[in-house]
Amino acid sequence: MLQKIIYKGFLFPVLCLLVFSVAGTILAQQIGSEVAVKEHLQDGEEFEVTRFKLLRHGADLFNAMWTEEEGGGRPLTKGVGAPLADPDSPLLFPRNFNRVSAPDANSCGGCHNVPFSGGGGDIVANVFVLGQRFDFATFDPADPTPTRGGVDENGDPVQLQTAANSRATLGMFGAGYIEMLARQITADLQAIRDGILPGGSAPLQSKGIDYGTLARAADGSWDVSGVDGIPATSLRSTGSDSPPNLIIRPFHQAGAVISIREFTNNAFNHHHGIQTTERFGIDTDPDGDGFTNEMTRADVTAASVWQATLAVPGRVIPRNRAIEDAVLLGESKFADIGCATCHIPALPLDDYGWFYTEPNPYNPPGNLQPGEAPEYKINLNSGTLPGPRLRARGGVTWVPAFTDLKLHDITSGPDDPNREPLDMLQPAGSDGFFAGNSHFLTKKLWGAANERPYFHHGKYTTLRQSILAHAGEAEDQRVAFEALSDYEQGSIIEFLKTLQVLPRGTRSLVIDERGRPRNWPPGS
Repeated sequence: MLQKIIYKGFLFPVLCLLVFSVAGTILAQQIGSEVAVKEHLQDGEEFEVTRFKLLRHGADLFNAMWTEEEGGGRPLTKGVGAPLADPDSPLLFPRNFNRVSAPDANSCGGCHNVPFSGGGGDIVANVFVLGQRFDFATFDPADPTPTRGGVDENGDPVQLQTAANSRATLGMFGAGYIEMLARQITADLQAIRDGILPGGSAPLQSKGIDYGTLARAADGSWDVSGVDGIPATSLRSTGSDSPPNLIIRPFHQAGAVISIREFTNNAFNHHHGIQTTERFGIDTDPDGDGFTNEMTRADVTAASVWQATLAVPGRVIPRNRAIEDAVLLGESKFADIGCATCHIPALPLDDYGWFYTEPNPYNPPGNLQPGEAPEYKINLNSGTLPGPRLRARGGVTWVPAFTDLKLHDITSGPDDPNREPLDMLQPAGSDGFFAGNSHFLTKKLWGAANERPYFHHGKYTTLRQSILAHAGEAEDQRVAFEALSDYEQGSIIEFLKTLQVLPRGTRSLVIDERGRPRNWPPGS
């Protein structure tokens, strides 16, 4: 009930006085403040706020330009979360930013911005993967001191050209569907694994994708030598009779990350120096910057769900008969020469797999686990989300991502410039680690045409260059492409150019050059 007081003959509501007092206190606290995120969600609020507010908050976090007044930067820790090798040389100005070992960005949107926030990035936005294991790595090959980063995990000097792998920024449009595909494939493969008895074997297949054969010896130990296209980290056993987890890791160019949430927890610490409570603990200050609880569990859920609900890419096909004919031929030739063997045009999500949930049941430690918080669930097909969206037909949602979510060796050998000098899926400092990596996830071609530059390193400016760089397992397809006529090659390029992230507000999956919906192929 509203109470009143009498002062010099006037009645004043007590509530008004309290409001003015509180408002004045809040205003005083904001004067001179320089923070990007003025309010954080407290754990539990992710289930109380409206979906619109949660997604808006996720977008704000993704695009926030973090400052040192809210915990931006990590003076005493590396990008991997470990303490600096030399705490007497903290990452404070002028060492607070570093292009190689990071922090290297003010916001997620600073790199993920092609063609707009949430997408890929220009070559200037490349990340130097593995550089974050050093305190402060530079481009100077004559700088092998521990504080500058020119040492490996054992403290031995290394050549700076092997300090990190330069990687193109990953586009996140349609990421929720990609994660749910990976979850369903993982569940299928684990079910097959669990049915293999000692002395037996079975082919690993899901959604028409062949992942090789898993076998067990008579003593119960596992033989993964016949498994194909699954990251090494998903094949390692913890004991002689411990099975490989077979988890599909659909994020990063080389399949290192299981979920959008893991991707988010990693990136905020690595790139911005923002520590999340689920990774680093509540009321802790591991990086010594004087700030605790820099991102809450609810914040991470908001950022993850926002990325998961980003619109799916579609197609832009101009109303030009010559281009239409070329696109039709190009799509046919793309399949004829074998490109669609790996770049599978569409994969099925069934059993309501288009309902995205947090957390991912396969999350590694340091990321929210099932049971640690209520499940958050959202329908990726909902027409109330930013378009365009996919639709379920006959109990299946087909995801036209043009991938098989497998790792493939697409280089010709150690001297191929497309081969990476380091392999992040091998133990740091091991022979395998320094032997390098030639295996990469099949590029998700949806959205590729306007998320350039191309390839895992982003050093190719044209689609044609990317095709001609294919080697190793893709050698036959490249040779077949080279054998086509100029018109046929050009037609494949025209087909690939149609695969785009569509303008904001677009509802149709296929539009013309003016943004008008259209049926494709003609007459459908």
